[in-house]
Amino acid sequence: MIYLALGANLPSRLGDPLATLVAAKQVIESAGISVMHYSRIWLTAPVPVSDQPWFHNAVIAVETELSAAELLKTLHKIENEFGRVRIERNEARILDIDIIAYHDEIINNDGIIIPHPRCHERGFVLFPLRDIAPDWMHPISKKNIDELIENLPAGQAAHPMDTSYEI
Repeated sequence: MIYLALGANLPSRLGDPLATLVAAKQVIESAGISVMHYSRIWLTAPVPVSDQPWFHNAVIAVETELSAAELLKTLHKIENEFGRVRIERNEARILDIDIIAYHDEIINNDGIIIPHPRCHERGFVLFPLRDIAPDWMHPISKKNIDELIENLPAGQAAHPMDTSYEI
């Protein structure tokens, strides 16, 4: 399975971060990427800790015929369509879509690192991922998702939103 992490903490032309995530899921599907499962929306503290607004985060499981490189290019195009501008690392953003896992493959070429190099230390990825893949195991560390969550660094506050807000 392919897992994508979605996050937003700034409003887009489509509305607040929640509306942005809902719209992003629809745009991903219209790009020929089949969404198989989706997590609840989680409210998460910015990492590293800062005075930014909290993020809305979700993880979706998808299927596609696209290679990892083609998928990443498609996701960057979608981010750009929503108004994403990349200026500095860990900045507030309109929309962020990351490839967390591409099946069980380990990829480090063409500017792509999969699994995502920091997914194991990000509560905003692990909590929503556990919603849809409670048995997921990190393909490099071989740690299951509960072990990864137990070892999260401090400052990883996350709270699920009301389940009626699933994307």
